[in-house]
Amino acid sequence: MAKPGMLDIGSVKDKVSAAEWETRVNLAAAYRMVAHLGWDDLIYTHISARIPGTDHHFLINPLGLMFEEITASSLVKVDLSGKQLMDTPFIPNAAGFVIHSAIHAARDDAMCVLHLHTDYGIAVSNQKDGLLPMCQSSIPPWMTVAYHDYEGFAVNDGEKERLVADMGTKNCLILRNHGTLTAGESVAKAFEMMFFLEKACRVQILTQSAGAELHSPSKEAMDNAMRDVRVVAGANGADNFVWPAILRKMDRLDPSFRD
Repeated sequence: MAKPGMLDIGSVKDKVSAAEWETRVNLAAAYRMVAHLGWDDLIYTHISARIPGTDHHFLINPLGLMFEEITASSLVKVDLSGKQLMDTPFIPNAAGFVIHSAIHAARDDAMCVLHLHTDYGIAVSNQKDGLLPMCQSSIPPWMTVAYHDYEGFAVNDGEKERLVADMGTKNCLILRNHGTLTAGESVAKAFEMMFFLEKACRVQILTQSAGAELHSPSKEAMDNAMRDVRVVAGANGADNFVWPAILRKMDRLDPSFRD
């Protein structure tokens, strides 16, 4: 039975493949963690995940649910056009799926796409120079960040080609005057990269707000850091260590994301 204030829709676990259910649980955990960190924006923005072994089928949040309410069973299965593929009491939150569908269609490695409208992320997106390598935490997203200029609310299919071209093979995208986005080969990788991107944006705005003279890393230090990041990234820590720890945290806070 659902907790007070939560929706009780029943489980779809027996109606989907084991691979899809695992993706649903991981994606629901990502939604809950975004809410826990205060990165959500009422019911807006999205995290989407490709279902393994399917022909461009994805999971996305239902319209009208707060991120703290998302469960594995409440996620909506859609195709690249946003068409609903499974019976559910919900409808997909398709307003921003233009962005997600464009990246998923162009990038086979983009198993998860995470898009946010946080205050610090938007603040950096408004700056002409964009993200700066101000500290160690900034370096991983700075090395793989791209930029896409604001064209209005992202509901026009005509924007897809330009967005995909701007992102290229990068895994971070700053949407000018809009927000932040990451893509990854798993929910874990997309989430970890977003964690560092959002932290980098927060540190940048806080540092600039202090008004003190800045100290920048030397070229040698930056070269060392970029070399070391590639070594660390190759260890697959996001999937093997970070994400299991996040799942344990979510289980301690509220395991209903698994419903």
